[in-house]
Amino acid sequence: MSMNRFVTRTRAAWMGVAATAIVGLVALAPHLGYTNTPAPLWSERPVPAAAAAVVPQPNWVELTRALKPAVVNISTKRVEERAQLQNPFGEQNPFEDNEQLQQFFKRFGGQQSPRRTVRSMGSGFIINPAGYIVTNNHVVEGATDIRVKIDDGRELAARIVGRDPKTDLALLKVEATGLPVIPLGDSTQLQVGEQVMAIGNPFGLERTVTTGIVSATGRVIGQGPYDDFVQTDASINPGNSGGPLINARGQAIGINAAIFSQSGGSVGIGFAIPVNQAKAVVTQLAAAGKVTRGWLGVTIQPLTAELAKGFNVTEGTGALVSGVQDKSPAARAGIKAGDILTQYDGQKVGTSADLPKLVAATTVGRQIPVTVVREGKTVALNVTIAQMDEPGQPVVAQAEEAKGPLGLTVETVTPSMAKGLKLSEPRGVVVRDVRSGSPAENAGVRAGDVITEVNHQVVTDAAQMKRALEKHPKGVPVVVMINRDGNNLYVAMAS
Repeated sequence: MSMNRFVTRTRAAWMGVAATAIVGLVALAPHLGYTNTPAPLWSERPVPAAAAAVVPQPNWVELTRALKPAVVNISTKRVEERAQLQNPFGEQNPFEDNEQLQQFFKRFGGQQSPRRTVRSMGSGFIINPAGYIVTNNHVVEGATDIRVKIDDGRELAARIVGRDPKTDLALLKVEATGLPVIPLGDSTQLQVGEQVMAIGNPFGLERTVTTGIVSATGRVIGQGPYDDFVQTDASINPGNSGGPLINARGQAIGINAAIFSQSGGSVGIGFAIPVNQAKAVVTQLAAAGKVTRGWLGVTIQPLTAELAKGFNVTEGTGALVSGVQDKSPAARAGIKAGDILTQYDGQKVGTSADLPKLVAATTVGRQIPVTVVREGKTVALNVTIAQMDEPGQPVVAQAEEAKGPLGLTVETVTPSMAKGLKLSEPRGVVVRDVRSGSPAENAGVRAGDVITEVNHQVVTDAAQMKRALEKHPKGVPVVVMINRDGNNLYVAMAS
């Protein structure tokens, strides 16, 4: 035991001597020319903006008191076709001569009530004291009866002044005067992180108020060709559609329209139509009951980094023209497939999503300067914008339709495209993109394939294909015929 204690004491003594020597060397290190100060792993320096004066909280209480009376509850009725049950005996009815049995089968066979009345609810807000109300198109589309309940308890009949499905906006009118209104702001001035307030009727709970911030702007969510949504984490639920998104100055800067949710309720990801887009649409709806848009006549696609290299351009900005419609304004102006459209009327075209909105907002008949990059050189052109023929004409400047459940982005084949695709006639739709992991990709469909049939029915354009898919029963494979390099083959995709 004594030996062990000695050894321990001796070791401690030597350690003390060594420690003293090390301290001495460290103290002498700067004088000997050695410095070794490690960089910190993190910084605690505050962001300059945080050092500024604290921004006061919006007075949501007073804003709610002032603006809530201008938010309305919209209830609608519409009639839907009901699927009829088939004759239990098929085409051959062995009891067709028995009138009593015939009445029995008509009564219980489901053939006497082919329609049903559907009720739904949404929100809206008054923008003019004379009774003009803004809401979403999907709130009133197909409605046979529209009722608006205002803050003072009155329930008024409303008529549709005009609807615009492409932006999901509608303008209603009630016969009343002196109504409270919500002023419209400037959505281009929105900043990410800015505080906002939503008012609406979620699940029928009238004039519910929630607050949050602007999570993002310019969101494209596949709702239509003019997607430019404001994203917010203010709670938005079914029934909020058509209600206002309001800034801290008490101005509507958006119209709540959609949510992302796997449960059906709010998960903090809501989307509102920017009010500046709504201003242009509502103005036309009030004047003419419809929206007139400009038409350029090109089909476009995103300019990816790989495509930018292939076209020998350094910047990946602009819209790549993949096709030009015959006798269109673009064709007359000299725009060609392969051009990269970088400027439109003095405004930069950052992405392919920018161009449709710019063209649509252009006055019909106006001559617009455009800039394209062609074979590495900048070319200036002038194009006279025509009017879009809404019923049958493809969406201007938009090459693709939103990817549906199959994961396909398609475009109607035009005569000029048919030549490049080596088709005998301009019929069908060409696949522009296939979403990774989608049923289409799993079935082997590729970009460049031309779809000519869906479920053994000939399709001539994208609209016809869309209608065919809408009628297709879920759970049954979709059979399509595609033309690939001049050869036809059938492909089955899960639905």
